[in-house]
Amino acid sequence: MKHLIAAAALLGSILLTAPATADDAPEQASAIAKRYPLVDGHVDLPTRLHEHWEDVGSSAPGGNFDYPRAVAGGLSAPFMSIYIPSDLEGGGARELADTLIDQVEAIVQRAPKKFALARTAAEIRANHAAGLISLPLGMENGAAIEGDLANLRHFHDRGIRYITLAHAKSNHIADSSYDEVKTWEGLSPFGEKVVHEMNRLGIMVDISHVSDAAFYRVLEISSAPVIASHSSLRHFTPGLERNVDDDMLRALARKGGVLMINFGSFFLTAEAGAWSKKAKAALEAYTTLQDKNFTEEKGKAFEARYRERFPYPYAKVTDVADHIQRAVKIAGIDHVGIGSDYDGVGDSLPEGLKDVSGYPALIAELLRRGMSEADIARIMSGNVLRVMEQVEAQARL
Repeated sequence: MKHLIAAAALLGSILLTAPATADDAPEQASAIAKRYPLVDGHVDLPTRLHEHWEDVGSSAPGGNFDYPRAVAGGLSAPFMSIYIPSDLEGGGARELADTLIDQVEAIVQRAPKKFALARTAAEIRANHAAGLISLPLGMENGAAIEGDLANLRHFHDRGIRYITLAHAKSNHIADSSYDEVKTWEGLSPFGEKVVHEMNRLGIMVDISHVSDAAFYRVLEISSAPVIASHSSLRHFTPGLERNVDDDMLRALARKGGVLMINFGSFFLTAEAGAWSKKAKAALEAYTTLQDKNFTEEKGKAFEARYRERFPYPYAKVTDVADHIQRAVKIAGIDHVGIGSDYDGVGDSLPEGLKDVSGYPALIAELLRRGMSEADIARIMSGNVLRVMEQVEAQARL
């Protein structure tokens, strides 16, 4: 009965919410950001702290995430990215993964009244209700499995709840969208075993970063819905295989999965992508001209001068909303989420979304476009928590 009363009250608050105007949208957005859990599919905090430690339980301006800004933004559950560089494919990947997991656990141990671990959708909801920020774990790059399914079980026991099968290079599991060499034309034979074992254990399969062929093969063989933890739409960035096209998005939705929109400008606009290609080419030309005189310091100075002369075309909050709006149109409201890539995309974040305090700005923009509170709640967390629950249920079969 208590559940029915609470549901009725919540429904009443949603139905009574008037369409937002330009003036009241920010206030409504801040309230919505706190009312529901807000799950971000990908935050690269562990790597940032591994490179330079800061106490993120207090103000830590060295990156995009800390506790005060997370509270201000209403962030409830940032998936901590256990990122494994592609050059560790030959060894050292499992060791680094364990070190980064240790680091996340240490964050919670240092500030147990602010942070909590979370291994299930129910724990994320309970932590939100208790006023704690959950730190669920996702592994970016399956290199740490190192060809042994026992390692997959090991990482499940340590709390990993999704794995991005590959990263910048094809590995022993899957081909990468960034790699011109498609070793497997999709998944390796071992990679198919990995997908089946992830289904059995209750680990979400993440198809961000994989090639198109690997994407479709995962959808074909997975017995549970899958996610794209931090990808955007290729419609706005033609030729960028790292994003998904409309057919892929429809296929993901048919599988019951969720596309979690990346905030990096490179993933949002063609202009940012074109700028990055030109800047890379200019740096390569400069490096060649410098020859033996080139140093890392000179390279950084050149990049700074290039940015000063050719300013970076930052995306805007409206660009993120464009991706969300189109994804909803193509896939339906139940298949879209947020996967910012905070602390992972460097100085390329949109104006208005420079750190984790910015989510209400995005929510306000969605309100201005006529999106209901109920639908925004699905995008904030309802959709990905539903996938988590389905994956958890599949593992119990």
